[in-house]
Amino acid sequence: MKKTVFTCLMVLALCLGIILPGCSKKKADKAVKTKLAFITNNTANFWVFARRGCEKAAGELPEFEVDFRITSDATPAEQRRIIDDLLARGVQGIAISPVDPLNQKPFIDELAGKITVITCDSDIPGSRRKCYIGTDNVAAGRQAGEMIKEVLPRGGKIMLFVGKQDTQNAKERIQGIKEAIAGTKIEVIDVRTDNVDQVRAKSNVADSLVTYPDLSCCVGLWNYNGPAILNAVADAGKLGQVKIVCFDENEETLTGVRDGHIYGTVVQQPYEFGYRSMRVLADIIKGNDPNVPPDGMLIVPTIIIKKDNVSPFIEKVHELLKK
Repeated sequence: MKKTVFTCLMVLALCLGIILPGCSKKKADKAVKTKLAFITNNTANFWVFARRGCEKAAGELPEFEVDFRITSDATPAEQRRIIDDLLARGVQGIAISPVDPLNQKPFIDELAGKITVITCDSDIPGSRRKCYIGTDNVAAGRQAGEMIKEVLPRGGKIMLFVGKQDTQNAKERIQGIKEAIAGTKIEVIDVRTDNVDQVRAKSNVADSLVTYPDLSCCVGLWNYNGPAILNAVADAGKLGQVKIVCFDENEETLTGVRDGHIYGTVVQQPYEFGYRSMRVLADIIKGNDPNVPPDGMLIVPTIIIKKDNVSPFIEKVHELLKK
């Protein structure tokens, strides 16, 4: 009997010896993963593409764990709360699209002294971030300006619409548009902001159409502004009469281009923002050369989408969004 009990105990010990090291190894494998994060500046579906890019990079970086965070109320306070939570979880690298570059600079500089920080989509010039990954927004603004000139060859009044005018990307796009239309008879009446409120974004357009019955063109600078303009112009019965130029690959925007209601859109590549940011963070943390230019600006080219090339682009978008 004693021998049988002894034998059972030996078998149990051997089993535990096999199982427990395996468990410990799994825990160790999980523990050694370095945490990276991507933080958006709003909830627009523009960021779905960036998420897909982050996921692609995560699949290629088994030693890293990627956390994608969406900023719910588009405020510096919300972004700071997210960052504090990520720091508590041990994150070592963050890519962020800052909401308020000027006022966030001191905090980002402090953060960059602790972990690796890069900016995406919107930059903080002069900060301690390692690099910026995104669009040359002045050049993109010029591209939008060229399309405005095409739809208004004799000039006319235009209104610009954006979530926040003080973000770096908004300021630079406005600058580029004004540079492109300089010397023409095109007049920028105003820039209307909506504080990333999509209901307000549409009402801004509707109010502008009433206040300025001779408004010739509406220009949307952020992802959701295109659909907001399209729907407001349609409700006012002015499709075709009021021209539309906008940014990004929102599905409603692309449909509007395909149907001829939107003249064109300046498309960024947010998928590349997500993918490249995680790869660059990983390279910096591992001590590899991330191939960042000396000026710290990793520019992702923009694409002009009009009716003649929108259909194949829509197919590409659908492919990118597949899980």
